[in-house]
Amino acid sequence: MKFNFRLASRIIGMLLIIMAAAMTLPIAISIYYGDGSQFGLLLSAICILVSGLFLRNFIGAKPSNVLTERDGALFTALIWIVIPLFGALPYIFTSSVKSFTDAAFESFSGFTTTGSSVLNGLDNMPQGLLVWRSMSQWVGGMGLILFVIALLRRLNEGSAHLYESEFSGTLQRRLHPRMSLSVIRMWTIYIGMTTLLFTILMICGNSLVDSLSIAMSTVSTGGFMTHDAGLASMSANSMWVVTLFMVFSGINLAVLFKFFTGRWRMLRGEEELWRYLLLYIISAIVVALFFFIGERQVTGQAIRFSLFHVASTISSCGFYTEAPSVWPRVVSVVSFFLIFIGASSGSTGGGLKVKRIMILTRHVRNYFTQMVHPHAVTCVKVDGKVVEEDYISKVSAFIFIYLTFVAFGAFVLTLCGIDIPNALCTAAANMGNLGPSPVLNNIGANLDYATLKPVAKYAMISLMLAGRLEVFALIAAFTPAFWRRRR
Repeated sequence: MKFNFRLASRIIGMLLIIMAAAMTLPIAISIYYGDGSQFGLLLSAICILVSGLFLRNFIGAKPSNVLTERDGALFTALIWIVIPLFGALPYIFTSSVKSFTDAAFESFSGFTTTGSSVLNGLDNMPQGLLVWRSMSQWVGGMGLILFVIALLRRLNEGSAHLYESEFSGTLQRRLHPRMSLSVIRMWTIYIGMTTLLFTILMICGNSLVDSLSIAMSTVSTGGFMTHDAGLASMSANSMWVVTLFMVFSGINLAVLFKFFTGRWRMLRGEEELWRYLLLYIISAIVVALFFFIGERQVTGQAIRFSLFHVASTISSCGFYTEAPSVWPRVVSVVSFFLIFIGASSGSTGGGLKVKRIMILTRHVRNYFTQMVHPHAVTCVKVDGKVVEEDYISKVSAFIFIYLTFVAFGAFVLTLCGIDIPNALCTAAANMGNLGPSPVLNNIGANLDYATLKPVAKYAMISLMLAGRLEVFALIAAFTPAFWRRRR
């Protein structure tokens, strides 16, 4: 087996150097507010910078820029494991957590945009650390690999392998024939949406830290919050804006590119977009109806909370606010299924993705058609194009493995003393990169991640990674036969 270790070291080193540079913002905010975390953040930045320089300039000196398909999958898994481990340093050096396990859990939850947290007392947390948490989600939302592709244009064919590894479970469309320019356009949309949301939240009267953190957590569909009560302290106008951006963040970036560039006529043929919006609207109506029946609250309040809650769930953002006193069981059931369905393919959201569900349901429909009409010739079409059988098989395998991971996570949690409903909901939420279980209320109500045993926390970390990497890249990294491949 031959692995391009020098190139891997160089890429990881570059990412660590960029991470250290990015920490100047949390450090500056910490100094401005005088929250006392600036020294811990500075020490973290120095350790990360030194490690990055060592990997880039010594171990990764003069690497070969040839990157095979096998290398691409291994790079992806390696980067997504190493970077969050270094990202745990700020939590350790600021004494915000009690153990390395908790620091790793918080960091992996951030970079994978899951949003599960072991931190208690967010209202008293250093402002600089809160910004760092949201920054980790913002970087992880677009993807560490896409950042590498935008920087290293010399990889040529290797960029395609990295791109395919990052979107291993979907067929993400390029926004430009040249890989690097396609990724740059994706980053442009991402940064533009974040800047716009941050500006609007500031205009709505939110603080600098709240506006910045919530903007990064929303666009990345991460869900880290700055207050224990979630977004309850935000104004009604801010809630409407966040709800809208959560819905947008669950849409394929290629579709968003058409929308923001004025190519609205081309959106008519985007089946996944309309299925996603239809699912959102129907779910919000059902939730609002049962909230109104269950609590007899003002219709406007039921609608506002329902739109917010469904957007938070289907986009896998995981934001929560004060819930109504009566939470009908139907609402929890709808939320549970939305966690599995998730957002659109090619978005920053998690879950199985709407497109895969479309393909699977149409494949099953064709199967029953052939049972009735054995000689019928059928095919699966999406957006008017025939989906290849190989990709249908890949979708079926993905869904099976995805559900297997959820079952495994739930099994581990039950062994650790968690009741079955909470275990199942928590495993599904972390695999779907949703995070906070309070959004499930009656089914999986008040599980405190800080009280989980270490083995349960590492199991949840595994689910976060598997969900973020969409299973295949992570499995490939731990499959000996894949390591023995020549390409």
